[in-house]
Amino acid sequence: MSDEEDKPKVKRLRKITKSRLQNIALYYLQRFESSVENLRRVLARRVDEYAFYNPEFDRQEAYAWIEEILQTYQGYKYLDDGRFTELKVRDYLAAGKSEKYIRMKLREKGIDEAQIDKVLEEQEFDPFENALKLAKKKRIGPFRPEEERKDFYQKDMAALARAGFELDVVKRVLEAEL
Repeated sequence: MSDEEDKPKVKRLRKITKSRLQNIALYYLQRFESSVENLRRVLARRVDEYAFYNPEFDRQEAYAWIEEILQTYQGYKYLDDGRFTELKVRDYLAAGKSEKYIRMKLREKGIDEAQIDKVLEEQEFDPFENALKLAKKKRIGPFRPEEERKDFYQKDMAALARAGFELDVVKRVLEAEL
């Protein structure tokens, strides 16, 4: 074996500059709708990774660049927490997610509670209908063959409870007849 093969591979990262961070942000926003806080985390992760391999790199300057980029992109309306929240809530409701699940996911993305409340109030939200959508998607409860329903009652109940639905809603769905 040669000395070249014995050396651990060093990860080579491209230098982080303000224009590189802008390009990373634009590329991310082309692919995904994002909240301001989520994009901040994405960019900070890139800065931190580069700084880990390049200790002389000034993280604080890069974090200042991130804040400038976020302000600029909010001005251009590339980033809009209100729009992001509305889109996510609509998607989650269409997928049959519970209110608890929706709130949790939006908080993870850095959306404040007041914004979440405002958007959820504007939406027609029926927990029973959403739980029914999820049951249909997972083929549980009333969407399971009749002969299997009793055997899988506890398992189906647990699946809907883990999805964030209240016990009374879960029981109504599992006892529903189609």
